Amino acid sequence: MAEIRNYTLNFGPQHPAAHGVLRLVLELDGEVIERADPHVGLLHRATEKLAEHKTFLQSVPYMDRLDYVSMMCNEHAYVMAIEKLLGIEVPIRAQYIRVMFDELTRLLNHLLWLGTHGLDIGAMTMFLYTFREREDIMDMYEAVSGARMHAAYYRPGGVYRDLPERMPQYTVTRFKNEAEVKRLNENRQGSLLDFIEDFANRFPACVDEYETLLTDNRIWKQRTVGIGVVTPERAKALGLTGPMLRGSGVVWDLRKMQPYEVYDRMDFEIPVGRNGDCYDRYLVRIEEMRQANRIIRQCVDWLRRNPGPVMVDNHKVAPPSREAMKSNMEELIHHFKLFTEGMHVPEGEAYAAVEHPKGEFGIYLISDGANKPYRLKIRPAGFTHMAAVDEMARGHMIADVVAIIGTIDIVFGDVDR
Repeated sequence: MAEIRNYTLNFGPQHPAAHGVLRLVLELDGEVIERADPHVGLLHRATEKLAEHKTFLQSVPYMDRLDYVSMMCNEHAYVMAIEKLLGIEVPIRAQYIRVMFDELTRLLNHLLWLGTHGLDIGAMTMFLYTFREREDIMDMYEAVSGARMHAAYYRPGGVYRDLPERMPQYTVTRFKNEAEVKRLNENRQGSLLDFIEDFANRFPACVDEYETLLTDNRIWKQRTVGIGVVTPERAKALGLTGPMLRGSGVVWDLRKMQPYEVYDRMDFEIPVGRNGDCYDRYLVRIEEMRQANRIIRQCVDWLRRNPGPVMVDNHKVAPPSREAMKSNMEELIHHFKLFTEGMHVPEGEAYAAVEHPKGEFGIYLISDGANKPYRLKIRPAGFTHMAAVDEMARGHMIADVVAIIGTIDIVFGDVDR
């Protein structure tokens, strides 16, 4: 009989969002993991240091590039920290728009997670299903900001602009004939709000499709049930947040416990798991998509009925309108000063956190009264979750590590910020 040998193995790159920078050093007894040591820091992009050399406004696009699957949620925490120090009240319409796009971003994140997690452990079709809906949300991002991913749409004091009255249309090309284009443009005839409402009405049926493919699939359950179990006590001790914490049965969601913007006006539930395994975390995220869709519908209804400003009228913080800037010397000076020198934020420190799709995402900001942050510290969800890999992987097989990395929903842009 062959003798079982102990190995130390370099594992990775494995996950699509790890860019080949997640290096797991596994200590094995045969094929059973005795210890998993995550080596991070290979993608280090110095976002926190760069922010010290940019004006407050110039750092907004850097936030998009942290967790590049949840762009607007990253921006949200950053602008909220600035607003805390400035002591400004964001117009109510802008708050509703932010909440709506936060939840659209949650769908964007969970759809990518579901597709790639499925792909990781052999459910190849999921990727194609989830990217179908992601495409629509990317179009919403593009309609409102001009960019499909790195939107830089949230600004200190509100949002860049109000929701457009017209959705971009597909045009006839050599790849798409007139009949195909007509079909694609059917739900794009109205405003962006009409398009979002249409999406929110058909999205629950899409989630049903994902569940049909996976929830009772015996191969999916064999790969996820009982894998990477974290007890509620250990989840809290390890500093887990978001679906990782709720999957272990802990009812904690910043949107309910420490509401920000208009979340206290929203009607939604917090899904929690029972067993704290990969399968429970999958079910939590699936239900989170349904709840996010509920919030989006409530925001669409309110935004239809309540027009209004989407930016504060303090021109030391927000640029004047294009029209005013081109016809009034005072406004031109405000515009010029804001985009060259930037805003001066009063001295002090602030911490702002949002319920990011991956967990608690926080920005700790120190200002010395200048036009740039004195210090910016980012608290990403993924970094803490990465530290839990060792505990979650012990006693499992090598193949289970893939499921565990998938269930964490890790993106290295904000781990190695």
